[in-house]
Amino acid sequence: MKKTAARKTPKTTTARPRAAANTSGAIVKPRSLTATAYEMIEEMIVKLELLPGAAISEAELSARLQIGRTPVREALQRLAREHLVSILPQRGVLVSEIDIKRQLRLLETRREVERLVVRCAARRATEAERARFEELATEFDVAGKQNDETRFIRADKEFNDLSLRASRNEFAAGAMGLMHGLSRRFWYLHYRQAADTPLMAKLHGALARAISQRDEAAAAQAMEALIDHNEAFTKATVSTDF
Repeated sequence: MKKTAARKTPKTTTARPRAAANTSGAIVKPRSLTATAYEMIEEMIVKLELLPGAAISEAELSARLQIGRTPVREALQRLAREHLVSILPQRGVLVSEIDIKRQLRLLETRREVERLVVRCAARRATEAERARFEELATEFDVAGKQNDETRFIRADKEFNDLSLRASRNEFAAGAMGLMHGLSRRFWYLHYRQAADTPLMAKLHGALARAISQRDEAAAAQAMEALIDHNEAFTKATVSTDF
């Protein structure tokens, strides 16, 4: 596969952290520039705007995102911990390659850890968090009906982050935080071949609703269905040339 640094994308607007209202109407603290850089670069990797194996640099990303090099460097260090990039002495930063066997091992781990995460989230989520899970379930419904992969990916990212916070289990959250980006990137690489957005949105919507309704058993069952689908999806790509 020919490795290129990035697909052509529209010019990125200046990233400025800003205060926002949460579901209760209260003003929440603006995100840091590091968090903003992380979210933007992570989405670029997941959506294959930065291709597997591509070499990237702090300077290029800083100019593209219009964010200083220090936040970009810190974001890349987090992405390295999540195995989405590799930081190599004297060689710079490389976007991690995609490997199907590794992906299956990741799903094997996700099944065990994420079952715990969703059960804990269903048990421990606050009322505000439950309300947001219900809103995300609706967001998944809309993404599925419209076959909108970008909308789905963004809702999925927020759902993952919210689940980890709501679980109130820092050990499970730490393990899962290392796996979500790799899973989302793999799906994005292959989803068009399987026309998979509507089904994935439906599975995620069922999971979000189970958590919002405090139903631990239903949440665990919905997670099993999601991982079963992801494993079948992954195995079906073995003969795919990517």
